[in-house]
Amino acid sequence: MVTVTLGKTNITVNKNGFGALPIQRISKEAAICLIKKAYQNGINFFDTARFYTDSEEKLGEALKGIRDKVYIATKTAAITAEAFWKDLEVSLHNLQTDYIDLYQFHNPSFCPKPNDGSGLYEAMLEAKQQGKIRHIGITNHRLKVAKEAIDSGLYEVLQFPFCYLATSKDIEIVEKCEEVGMGFIAMKALSGGLITDSRAAYAFLAQYQQVLPIWGIQREKELDEFISYIQAPPEMTQEIKHIIEEDRKQLLGEFCRGCGYCMPCPVGIEINNCARMSLLLRRSPSQLQLTEEVQKKMKKIEECMHCNQCKSKCPYGLDTPTLLEKNYQDYKEVLAGKPL
Repeated sequence: MVTVTLGKTNITVNKNGFGALPIQRISKEAAICLIKKAYQNGINFFDTARFYTDSEEKLGEALKGIRDKVYIATKTAAITAEAFWKDLEVSLHNLQTDYIDLYQFHNPSFCPKPNDGSGLYEAMLEAKQQGKIRHIGITNHRLKVAKEAIDSGLYEVLQFPFCYLATSKDIEIVEKCEEVGMGFIAMKALSGGLITDSRAAYAFLAQYQQVLPIWGIQREKELDEFISYIQAPPEMTQEIKHIIEEDRKQLLGEFCRGCGYCMPCPVGIEINNCARMSLLLRRSPSQLQLTEEVQKKMKKIEECMHCNQCKSKCPYGLDTPTLLEKNYQDYKEVLAGKPL
């Protein structure tokens, strides 16, 4: 079994982490079954967030009785010390635990530091001194904030998007973490569903011994794939190299990762799916995207006010309104029976 140690922490876990964002979309019973099956088959790192509706509650119920055998990471999106303490207490209650192994600032627009006026880092340190958290981390989608967090020496773990669509700047972040002994958790290891071959995704990340990927799992068949990799980890074969090369040709550049930080839209456009519809049509069975429900969602693009709120909030600097319009035009072409 391949394991990963997160930097200088004492967290050593299976190379497959369980990303618990998707379990908010399924029933409590189904989520508990998935989590228990993951644990029973060797997965022992579970990542969630206060922001993920009832994900923490489902994890807490599923891991009851085996708390000391797993590692739990969660996150706070608080922007004040008061909100930080409230989030922490709610998370502890939901997770049915008296400590959190890794507590992370959830994609802040700046890197919290002592004496920055927010009181956030001071609260994080006090929580650690109280024993309510074991290790301090930060998640982000912005290169600038990620670099600042690494250089600050204040954080033990960074969670950042990383997959085989990574740019040289993304790889530089991973290498810098290794140099300074900082743990690295790879989110978006399947690029929000655009990477459809999990073998290739795993084989790429397996090249980075210090990287812990967390896989967003919602269905049992998805979990079974990653469980199978515990005993038989995919290796970087010529076939997989070819898959990666072809995907990089198609996907690198101006594309929406589906992170959702542009949301909500003032007129109700489901930006994080609509802005990548062209790719979804190419990379998944198109009939799944042509239902009446999806057509209604895409038609909402016609109501775009071009307020540019989504553009200003995109951590990847995308021109989101233009991207929405391009995807809508492609969608109408497919509805009319024309190939993309």
